[in-house]
Amino acid sequence: MDDREYLPLSWLGQVEYCPRRAALLLNERVWVENADTAKGRSEHERVHDQRVERRGDLLKLYEYTVFSDDLGLRGKCDCIEARRCDSGCKIRAADFPVRLYPIEYKHGSVREESSYMIQLCAQAICLEEMFSTSIPAGALFFISAHRRMEVEFTPQLRAAVQARAATLRELRDTLRIPPAEYRPKCKRCSLREYCMPKVKASAGAYCRRMTQEAMGEVDL
Repeated sequence: MDDREYLPLSWLGQVEYCPRRAALLLNERVWVENADTAKGRSEHERVHDQRVERRGDLLKLYEYTVFSDDLGLRGKCDCIEARRCDSGCKIRAADFPVRLYPIEYKHGSVREESSYMIQLCAQAICLEEMFSTSIPAGALFFISAHRRMEVEFTPQLRAAVQARAATLRELRDTLRIPPAEYRPKCKRCSLREYCMPKVKASAGAYCRRMTQEAMGEVDL
C-alpha cells in the first residue's frame, strides 16, 4: 500500500447500491438521515461496543478493526466468531488456533441484498490478508428478525468486491460524481433531495451549489 488513504470498507455497499450516492458521500461529504438510516444506526448502537467474549473454545470479537492493503480499505467487523480449529490461524485474543467467521448486523427483514454480501465478503478478505488464513463463509444477522443468513464467499462474490473497491478508488482519485439515473430505489434514498435524480445534470449541479452557498459551505 502506498501513501494513498484507506477508504471506508462500508462504502463498498454504497457503490453497489448506487455509485452516485457513494461519490456524494465520499467526495462531497453529504449525509442526510431518514427513517431507515436512523433505525439501522440506532440498532447498531444498541448492540455494539468493542469487546471480546469467551465461552470455552469460542470467542466473539465485537467491533474489530480490519484492513486490506490490497483493497485499500479499512473498517470494522460487527462481530467475528473465532472457534478453536487445529488448522486455523493465530490471533492475539486467543491462545489456540482459530477459524474466523465474520458476522455483519443488519436491520429489517431477512433478505439477500448484494450490497450486504459484498460488505461482508470484503471483511473476510481483510481478515484473510491480516492473518494469512482462508475464510469460506460468514453470516448476516438481521436484528429485527433475530435470524442469521449464511453467505458463501464464492469466486464471483470475491470478484465483485474487487470491482467495487476499484470503482470506489476511481471515484476518490478523480473526485468524479456519476450522473444521476432515476430508479425505483431512489424513492427510499436519504440523499434523494440532494441528488435530485429526476433533474437534468446541469440544473441539479446549479441547485446543489445554491444550497451549499446558502449553508456557507462554499465561497461566493
